[in-house]
Amino acid sequence: MGRGNKRGRGGGGRGRQGRGGGGGGRGGRGGEDNRVSFEKVEKHNEKLERYYNSVLGLADEEERHDFWAALKRELPNSFRFAGSKGHALAVQKLLKTRYVPEISKISHYDGTPVEPPQPVPWYPDELAWWMTTPKNVIRRFPPFAAFQKFLVSETSVGNISRQEVVSMIPPLVMDLQPGMTVLDMCAAPGSKAAQLLEMVHNGEEARVRKSLKDHAKQDGRYASPEVKSEDAADMEIDTSDNGRATGLLIANDSDYKRSHMLIHQLKRLSSPNLIVTNHDATMYPSIKLPSTPENPAHNRYLKFDRILADVPCSGDGTTRKNANLWQDWNPGNALGLYITQVRILVRALQMLKTGGRVVYSTCSMNPVENEAVIASAIERCGGLAKVQLLPSDDKLPLLKRRPGLKDWSVMDKSGKVWSTFEKVKEHEEDYGASVYTDRLVEGMFPPTNADIPFERCMRVYAHLQDTGGFFIAILQKMSEFRAKPESDSKKIEPKPPITSIIEEIESKPEPKDGESLLPKIEAADALTRPTESNDEFVSAAARQNQENPTSDGTLTMPNGRKRSRDETAPVETEESSSSKKLKTQDDGNEAEMKVAGEAEIDVVMETRKLSTKDEVDEPAEEGMENRNVHYPPPPGAELDLTTRPGDMRSDSRPKQQQRNRSGQQFEEPFKYISGDHLEVKSVEKFYNLSPRFPRDRFMVRNAQGEPAKTIYYTSALIRDILTENEGKGIKFIHGGVKMFMKQDVQGPDVCKWRIQSEGMPILEGYVGEERVVRLYHKETFRKLLIEMFPKLADDGWKNLGEIGERVRDVPMGCCVLRIEPSDHEDGFDERMVLPLWRSAASLNLMLAKEDRTAMLLRIFNDTTPLVNNSTNKQKIEESVKKQDDEEDERKSVASGFVVENGEVKVDTSSAIEAAAPVNDRSTDAEIKPGPYGVVTGAAPEDQPMTDVKAEKIAKGEDTGGPEQQLNGTGGVEGQLGGVS
Repeated sequence: MGRGNKRGRGGGGRGRQGRGGGGGGRGGRGGEDNRVSFEKVEKHNEKLERYYNSVLGLADEEERHDFWAALKRELPNSFRFAGSKGHALAVQKLLKTRYVPEISKISHYDGTPVEPPQPVPWYPDELAWWMTTPKNVIRRFPPFAAFQKFLVSETSVGNISRQEVVSMIPPLVMDLQPGMTVLDMCAAPGSKAAQLLEMVHNGEEARVRKSLKDHAKQDGRYASPEVKSEDAADMEIDTSDNGRATGLLIANDSDYKRSHMLIHQLKRLSSPNLIVTNHDATMYPSIKLPSTPENPAHNRYLKFDRILADVPCSGDGTTRKNANLWQDWNPGNALGLYITQVRILVRALQMLKTGGRVVYSTCSMNPVENEAVIASAIERCGGLAKVQLLPSDDKLPLLKRRPGLKDWSVMDKSGKVWSTFEKVKEHEEDYGASVYTDRLVEGMFPPTNADIPFERCMRVYAHLQDTGGFFIAILQKMSEFRAKPESDSKKIEPKPPITSIIEEIESKPEPKDGESLLPKIEAADALTRPTESNDEFVSAAARQNQENPTSDGTLTMPNGRKRSRDETAPVETEESSSSKKLKTQDDGNEAEMKVAGEAEIDVVMETRKLSTKDEVDEPAEEGMENRNVHYPPPPGAELDLTTRPGDMRSDSRPKQQQRNRSGQQFEEPFKYISGDHLEVKSVEKFYNLSPRFPRDRFMVRNAQGEPAKTIYYTSALIRDILTENEGKGIKFIHGGVKMFMKQDVQGPDVCKWRIQSEGMPILEGYVGEERVVRLYHKETFRKLLIEMFPKLADDGWKNLGEIGERVRDVPMGCCVLRIEPSDHEDGFDERMVLPLWRSAASLNLMLAKEDRTAMLLRIFNDTTPLVNNSTNKQKIEESVKKQDDEEDERKSVASGFVVENGEVKVDTSSAIEAAAPVNDRSTDAEIKPGPYGVVTGAAPEDQPMTDVKAEKIAKGEDTGGPEQQLNGTGGVEGQLGGVS
C-alpha cells in the first residue's frame, strides 16, 4: 500500500498526515501530479540517505548504489487478475494468447524488441503481471492500444485490479483458509482486502456445484454438466452449508469517506461474507455473538483466525511513486506513528483466537515502525511465551527478500543518530531536555532483555526485484494474555508547547556572524500546525467545513460513569489516553480485562441507539478523500463556495450533514425479514426455489424492516453479527449482496422481484427449471450482448437462434440464462450465469453497458456498438414520413440549403455525417458520465440508442478511459499516493 494515503494518527486512517506532517499523499505539495513530473523532482534527501546507509546493513558501496538508483526509478506498472481463481485464469489466458504474442512482434527503431508484459515470478499461478514499457511506446503501437483497451475494460468490471506488487504480499503469507474469520484493520482502499475475500471464497463454486449434483435427484433438479476447472479446490473444506462459504471478512477503516471507497472496491466481488466497518483500529470494538442454547447466560464475542494489520506508516518505501517524499521525508514522521502502530498491533493480538495469526506490514523501511513495533507489542502481550514471531522464509520462495534487523539506531528530528536509549538519557542529563529528542522513547530501540528472532521478519528492498520497499512480519498467538499497560518509558508524552518553546530557545547557541537573530523554533509548530490540501480551487474556509469523525469509544470518568465522546468537550490527546482503560472479552477464558494505557472499549457498546435521519452522507469525491479537516470550524469556515459575508439569501446556509447524536454519519439500519414474509413467499413460489437455499438470510436496509426496493442476502454468521449488535454503537457501513430488485411488471402473475446480477451466482443453482434458459452457442450470446430489447413479437423470436422457442414460451418475468460450456466449434469454454428479463414483447439481458462491452471484447474480441431496439413504432413511422416530406422539399431549393419545418436553412449534413456514429440506425441516446469518461446511459424505452464508447473503440478513437482513469498506463499503478 502506498502509504502516502495511509499516514495518520488515528489507527487505520489515511485521511490525515502523520505527526511529522510528512507528504506523500495524493498530489503532494501544491497538488503536484508526481506521476507526470516524476523525472523533474530532485531525488535527494541528506537525512534519508545517511540514515538508511547506516542502518540497513547494505553490503558494500555497489549495493548502496543499486539501492538508491532503484528508489529513484519509477515503478513498473502492475496488475492482478481478480475474482474466483477459475475465472481469473480464463481472463489471464486471453492476455497470454491474444495480446502478448502481438506485442512481442513490436521492435524499437533500433531493432531491439519491445518487452511485453511479464508474469510476476513469485505470485501463484501467474495471476499478477507487470510491465516496464514507457508510456510513449504504449501510445505509439496499435498492439499496445488494443492491450490498453483490454485492461481498461476488464478493470472497469472488476476482473483486473491495479495494485503494486509488494502490496500483494501480506495476504499471500497469511495462510487464510476457507471457513476462517479474518479482519483487515486498516483496509482502504481495498486491494489487499479483495485478495482476502477471494481466499474466503476459494473453491466455493466447485463445492456448491458438487453439492447440487449430489442432491439433484433427491431435489428433482437438473444439474449442469461438469466443467473441467483449473481451480482445484479441496472438497472437504468448509462444507457445512451445502458448499457455500461460511467464512467472514471484516474490512475496517477509520475514515468514513475512505470506507466508502473500500465498499466500491469490494462490491465487485459480490460477497455475502463481507462486512465493512468504520472504527479507529487502536480501539476496535469487540463484536458480540448470540449465546448458545446450551449456555444462554454466557456472553460470546467474535475472535478472528487471521488479522491483517497493514498499518499507517511514513511510507518511505514508496519513493518510486510518491516522489515528493524526497523533499518531505523527515525522521519525525516515523517517530510520531510508532505508538499508534504498537496500539493497533496489540489490539489485533487481543482479538485473535489462540493459534491465530496476525500479519503486520508497512511500506516503510524504518526499524522504528517495524522491528521496534514488533518488539514492543510482544513485550506488552507477555513475551514470546504468549506471542511468537513465525518464520517467513518458506513463503513465496521466488520472492527476493532480506531478514529483519537485529540491531538498529534511531534518528531524532534534528538528524542526529542515537545507538541506544541510554545515550539519549545521558545527553538529557548533561545538557537538558531537547525538542529534537522529546519523541524518542525506550521502545524504539532494540530490546536488551528479549531474544526476539527478528531474522524471521521479511524486508523487501527496491533493488532486489524492481519493487517498492516493504516490511512483513507474521505473529502467532500461543495463549490468552493480559496486555501490560504502556510503560512511561515506551510512550510519547510531549511537553506543553510553551515549555518546549522556552527550552528550545534557551538551548540555542549564540548566532554566528551573518546568521539570523530569529532562527526557526521547531516547538512553535505545536501551537498552530499548517494545513495542506489537495484541492486547489476550494477556499480555505470551505475546505474546513466538515467535522472530523471520531471514534465512538467511551470515556471513563473519575466516578466510574461512562460518557460518550460527544459529551466530552476537549479533543482526545495522547496525554489523556494514558489514564484510560481497555475492557475486552474472551470466549469464556477471561471474563473481563482492564488494561491501563488504552481507551476503554465497551464490549457491549452501551451507547444510545442511532437516530433515524432522512439523508445519508455520500462518500467523498475522487481525489478528495485525504483533505485535512478541522472541527470546530474557524470563523467563516461554514461558508460554501458561493456564500459571501453579508449574504442574507435564504439559501445561503449550506446543508448540514446528517449525523446521529454521537456525531457519526447516519447509516440505514440492517433489518432481517422472516422466511414467512409475503414477499419472500412470492419469490420462493415464482422461482421454485430449492429447499436447500436458506430463507432466513434476507435483509433490507430501512428502519421499517419492509422490502421496498432491494432485498439483500448475507451469510448466517453476518446475520448473527448484525442482529446481535444492532443499536450497540458498532459502526457497520456495508453488509450483504443485492439479491432482488423491484421491477415494474406487466401482469398480476409476474413476480416483481428480479434477480440482481451480483446475486445471480449465489442463487442460480437453486432456481427451478421453469425459469431457466440454457444457451450453448456464442453467436446467440453475441446477439444478446449487442442488442438490447430484441423483439419476440411478430416472429421476432426466430432471430434468437437456439433459445428462440424457449424464450417465446417462458412466462414473463426474470429468468436465469445459463451459458453452458461445450465442445462445439461455436461453444464456450467457461460456464456463465446471467439474469434475463422476459417482457410481453421483448427480451433483455440485464447487464450494464460496460459489462456488455467488456464481454464482447473478452469473448469475441469485438467492439461492435451496442444497439437499443426498444422503439415506438408509431414514432418511427411519423419520423420516416417527415423525412420523406423534407427530402421532397430539399430537392426544390438551391444547393447548400435545406428546408426544415417550413424554413430554408444552411445544409450542415456533411458536417454531421463526419461526426456520425458508426451505427447507421437513428439514435437519441442520453449521455451520462460513466467508468469510461463518456458512456451512453439508459434512454427511454421508446427511443433508439447506441453506445458512444463502443463506437469510439470501433473507430480507434480515445475513449478517455486510459488517460483519465488510468493515467495513460492502461490501468496499472495510476493512483497517486499508491494503490493498496
